[in-house]
Amino acid sequence: MRIGVVVNPIAGMGGRVGLKGTDGKVAEARERGAEQRAPDRAVSALSALKERAPDAEILTYAGEMGAEEARRAGFDPEIVGEPSKDDQNDETNAEDTREAVRRLAAENAELILFVGGDGTAVDVAETLAETGAEIPMLGVPAGVKIYSSVFAVTPEAAGRVAAGFDRTEEREVNDIDEDAYREGEVRAELRAIANVPVAESLQSSKQLGGGTVESLAAGVADEVEDGVTYVLGPGSTVGAIKSQLGFDGSPLGVDVWRDGEVLARDASETEILSSLGERNEIIVSPIGGQGFIFGRGNHQISPDVIRQSEVEVVASKTKLDGIGVLHVDTGDVDVDDSLRGWRKVRVGRFERRMLKVE
Repeated sequence: MRIGVVVNPIAGMGGRVGLKGTDGKVAEARERGAEQRAPDRAVSALSALKERAPDAEILTYAGEMGAEEARRAGFDPEIVGEPSKDDQNDETNAEDTREAVRRLAAENAELILFVGGDGTAVDVAETLAETGAEIPMLGVPAGVKIYSSVFAVTPEAAGRVAAGFDRTEEREVNDIDEDAYREGEVRAELRAIANVPVAESLQSSKQLGGGTVESLAAGVADEVEDGVTYVLGPGSTVGAIKSQLGFDGSPLGVDVWRDGEVLARDASETEILSSLGERNEIIVSPIGGQGFIFGRGNHQISPDVIRQSEVEVVASKTKLDGIGVLHVDTGDVDVDDSLRGWRKVRVGRFERRMLKVE
């Protein structure tokens, strides 16, 4: 299989330094000490591809736009061009991405595996549409913004999907206004429809990603990490996750689970705190019709617990249809403030929806 690889090497640089995106902010990101993350994520994806399809032909651009990463993963890539960097501009740009896609299409690539965020996805999708090439595309998530449904859930998953898929389906390519996002407002825009390869065990499809509680629970279980302590809130949605993890949880209580073991069932605040480890994650679902994720029915998950944990909010699409915003009322002003703002809510096996917490 001939796989065209396009890496946006500056994608995602603005995230860890608080810029919420890299569009037009590369110099500032570097001044703040940002480091590239896209090349390493590209290597992770290509290494997974190499394990499963060692004879795949890799077509790509020179340097950090794909050739270096492909060689690090063990491939001997075919170079179809190079970025137009010069003394005044040492960074790749959107036109480099678009020209790379044009050349890969002309060389009869059978899949475009790109590394970046939503902006890169737009460049790839729009260019494929302009060329008229019916080539599927698949994203390796590396950007700050990931609102499109053309990305695999992880770089490794992208490599596994690319190594073997037997069908594609249409997916949306969205992008948001980064300047508005930095001000706390999400303005999403549908930019294109793309054909994306599907592997049911790795990436959401219309059936698996349709927002059912079952698909949602399977998605959480797929991403469970060793050594992480999971604080699982009350309710039927989180109850389905508990079942996926292999135990019958307390339907109206909070359970604590780590590495296959239930550490506390129907736990109090004290029991939760004593069960926490070095890495902790709270999984909660909003109350239907009200939208509260903390402070209603789960007071055991106290501010002290929240301060030591990451938070994942889960809900079926049906539940979210009746909720405009999410609410918090923990009794601690600082904790409430830390939770407010736009948050990704898992609604399916891989799909997430942005919802505001107030």
